Amino acid sequence: MNFLLKKILKYLVTFFLGFCFLLPFLIMVLSSFKVTTYAALDPLFWLPTDPSWSNFAYLFRNDNFLRWIFNSIVVTVIPVFSQMFFAAILGYIFARKQFVGREIIFWTFMAVIMIPSQLLIIPKFIMFSKFQWINEYQSLIVPELWAIMGVFLVRQFMQGIPMELEEAARMDGANDFQVFRRIYMPLAFPSVATVGTFAFVSNWNDLFQPLIYMTNEKMFPITVGLASTLNKEGNFGIEMAGATISFIPTFLIFLFFQKYFTEGIQLSGLK
Repeated sequence: MNFLLKKILKYLVTFFLGFCFLLPFLIMVLSSFKVTTYAALDPLFWLPTDPSWSNFAYLFRNDNFLRWIFNSIVVTVIPVFSQMFFAAILGYIFARKQFVGREIIFWTFMAVIMIPSQLLIIPKFIMFSKFQWINEYQSLIVPELWAIMGVFLVRQFMQGIPMELEEAARMDGANDFQVFRRIYMPLAFPSVATVGTFAFVSNWNDLFQPLIYMTNEKMFPITVGLASTLNKEGNFGIEMAGATISFIPTFLIFLFFQKYFTEGIQLSGLK
């Protein structure tokens, strides 16, 4: 009986915590189908009594909305693939190659993470202004082409791959590129996919940097565009409809790569 009660209690606690985490998403999605201009004091204000697609229709009637989505795709997809590429290459180099100053260089890169990104905004803005990159994709793409945390994650994963596999490939006459492509990349793909997942979510949801570097409304990504819409319209239902559309790509990416994401996180710290 005690075992049964503990099991029931465990499921109840799990259900309660799951509901608490899911509630904001329910409010976001259901509110997007309700015509409401503000969040009312009624705790169930977000339940639509007469569901309507009018909020979504309003967004797509906005001439800039599809452009905002396109801008987000551009400044997200390019960094995703570049970060995956550089994380794989540099992770392999720092994990398996011996050269003078390897550890010093790697931990110098890691030290950069300790500098808050907000401190670099003004120097970067001045630099980008001189490069004439304000209101240009380069200001959001170039700084995100690689990420040291991605390199660290892949390096940790590759260090856990048995060295005997590489030695066997060397004995068969494989060169560095063949060893990397045929041994390390297939085995380390979960960690590389994890880097891509992190990069997509981070760049797609980024609000701070585009808010600084993009002043032309046509160059806004969807995050800044939705924020500007809220400031102009002040309509809660429209904002939730936009947030729902913005949430779909990150949800699908995580859904498709969940297996690799979980495996990459679990195994990257093992040696």
